[in-house]
Parts: sequence; C-alpha cells; structure tokens
Amino acid sequence: MTKSLGVLAASVLLPAVVWADGLQSLEHFMRTAKAGQAQFTQTVTAPAKEGQAPRTKTSSGDFTFQRPGQFKFTYTKPFAQTIVADGKTVWLYDVDLNQVTQRKQADALGSTPAAILASASDLSGLQKDFTLKPVPDADGLQWVEAVPKASDGQLKSVRVGFQGETLAAMDILDGFGQRSVIRFSQLKLLPALPAGHFKFEVPAGADVMQQ
Repeated sequence: MTKSLGVLAASVLLPAVVWADGLQSLEHFMRTAKAGQAQFTQTVTAPAKEGQAPRTKTSSGDFTFQRPGQFKFTYTKPFAQTIVADGKTVWLYDVDLNQVTQRKQADALGSTPAAILASASDLSGLQKDFTLKPVPDADGLQWVEAVPKASDGQLKSVRVGFQGETLAAMDILDGFGQRSVIRFSQLKLLPALPAGHFKFEVPAGADVMQQ
C-alpha cells in the first residue's frame, strides 16, 4: 500500500458561476477552504514490468483538514493506516505492524501533494515551491498542474481537479513512474474542527521510528 502524504477539502454545493480554469478554482479553494472533511478512494498504479500488466491497488477512507497545515488521512480499506499532520510533526501509523513513523512537518511537506491543499494559504505561497499552470479539462473537471521546483526526484507532478469550486480529484505522479489518483466524495466545508482532533498519541507498544 502506498503511504503517500497525501490530501483534503471542499464544498458540497456546486457553484452558480462558471469558472475560467483550474487555476482560478485552486485559488478560490485556497482562499475559502479553512477546514473540512471528505471521503476518498485512492488508486495506485505501479509502472508495468516487462511482459506484465501494470499493478493496481485501491484503498479508501476519510479525510479531515484544517489550515494552516493540519490534516488527518485515515485509510480503512483494505488496510488500516493513519497519517496525521499536527502542524509540527507528520505521523504515519501502520496498524497491522503497530509501527509509527514521525517526521518534522517542515521537512515532510514542502513540495508534496499535501502542501497544495493543506499548507499554503494562497497561490503566491504555493508558487514558492511549485510551478502552476492550468491544463485542458478532462473527465468533466477543470485541472491545474503543479510541478515541484525542487528536483529531488520523489515527486514529478500533481494535477488537482475541480468541479467548479469543489475539489474532486488529485492525480499524483512520482519520480519512479507510479501514479496515484485520489477521488473525493461527500465533501463538506466546516468553520473549524474540535480542539485536539489532529493530536496524535502513540499507541501502547508501538515501535516509533524517526525520519
């Protein structure tokens, strides 16, 4: 199962206006989406090996976020796993292994998909780490592509898809040719989430590793 940082947010209502392109939709999202929750389905496709078809894995779960820089990405199927960013640290908990990985959030986000949707508060902030451009509409969505300026090879590009002002999908391509497509549903904006919602407590007996 791919342990992508990944994700985040939106509105349940379709807009009454027609949006010019994905870049405009992204800008609106970043200005207005302060907290929210959504369901998601993630499909990860690994590059095909010689003589074999591409390998595909699908997972699902729920997501909550609150700006600036807090989110919880809970996988429920097929394996239980949780990714929590509390504003200072990113925690990844693998339930089956009873293993926790922690990393400083300033190091873990930066040029990642999570930074696009949860960290930066406006386009100018996002453009410090990404080159942004609208791309042709597809699948009934308006898309914007974000290419990281840092060339560390971990992330090649991220495409974010909107239905009007509503976040609908992310298409993530990493430096190894693996593609991860996340589809959001039941998207709901909230004024705030309860205090302590993003506080992670290490489960009893879990092994903890730092990166």
